[in-house]
Amino acid sequence: MLRLHPAVIASVFGLVFLGELPDKTMFASLVLSARGRPGSVWIGAALAFLVHVVIAVSVGVAVFHLLPARAVEALTSLLFFGAAVYAWRAREDEEEELAVAGAISRRRTILTAATVIFVAEWGDLTQVITANLALRYHSPLNVGLGALAALWAVAALAVILGPRLLGLLSARQARLVGAAVLLALAVATGVEAVVK
Repeated sequence: MLRLHPAVIASVFGLVFLGELPDKTMFASLVLSARGRPGSVWIGAALAFLVHVVIAVSVGVAVFHLLPARAVEALTSLLFFGAAVYAWRAREDEEEELAVAGAISRRRTILTAATVIFVAEWGDLTQVITANLALRYHSPLNVGLGALAALWAVAALAVILGPRLLGLLSARQARLVGAAVLLALAVATGVEAVVK
């Protein structure tokens, strides 16, 4: 039976939210909403994020079923470490690469946003984090809900607050906080793999 675990959902929400704040998909939402209808941009982004969360959680669950527990913990630790390095070294000028032509109609805005976010999210830090957390918690529903809520929240912030959001926390600060949290998770998971 599938059960909701609020602590898992909240933990996943926090990690994915921090990982997504300085992300290129957030900047894509900012750019698209500045040129089109913010509500339509959010709907398109939300659809793309839904597909990516399902993919990431499925990958995490599949790996869990294929490998022994100790190997899963070791792999998760390595993936968290890799995600921490990625977050630490991410480029600050990603938003410049995401200039997209403005959309004309509501339907076209939704389709443009969904396409841009879907393509930009492949292999993205938050997709890797979501797969890792599905692997760690063995709870695809709770991880999926937490990740999806975080991604939707960041997309909403991007389209509603726009440039003011960037003034609250610099992309560099958000990346460094995210990298530190991921590094701590890598160490904790690595210790669990050794102790088991």
